Amino acid sequence: MKLLADWLPLVAFFVLYKTVDIYAATAGAIVISLLMIALMRWRGLPIDKMQWISLGLIVVFGGATLFLQDERFIKAKPSLLYLLFGLVLIVPQLLKRVHLIEKLMAGRIELPAHAWRLLNTAWALFFFAMAALNAWVATAFSTDIWVDFKVFGTLGLTLAFVVAQAVYMGRFMKSESEPEPDKSSKP
Repeated sequence: MKLLADWLPLVAFFVLYKTVDIYAATAGAIVISLLMIALMRWRGLPIDKMQWISLGLIVVFGGATLFLQDERFIKAKPSLLYLLFGLVLIVPQLLKRVHLIEKLMAGRIELPAHAWRLLNTAWALFFFAMAALNAWVATAFSTDIWVDFKVFGTLGLTLAFVVAQAVYMGRFMKSESEPEPDKSSKP
């Protein structure tokens, strides 16, 4: 359900933009985002903080877009969300040496501490780069190009980054056939 809640507003935004206009797309994304969160609450499903933040940003920036009839607000929303993601990852690392990526993947993947630090930093930098890239595309190109970039460009870049991270993490993974060192015997 979380995946549907994350992707359905984007799909609706794209379809409505291509068939109507930016304002219908923005309204549709707001309505579907609100409905998905309401449905998740009604079904008793957990809603994480980033989903609430994303909902708040789409309502505020989408609302400003509709109220002021100015598409710059909806174009700024992804940059602000990416910037927030980057800060959420890097600030705890810098202040408390806490790697949120490690906490998110707790129990699923084991990596050495330096690998978690690098992975966390890489994700933060990726989000900062995506924020800057979105801002550039939103201001330097037409709305048509920005919408295509928002849907396909960001998806492609994110998938490429995920694959690169998987390759990086794969260097530290133990194969099933490798025996665990016996920690009970002392030399």
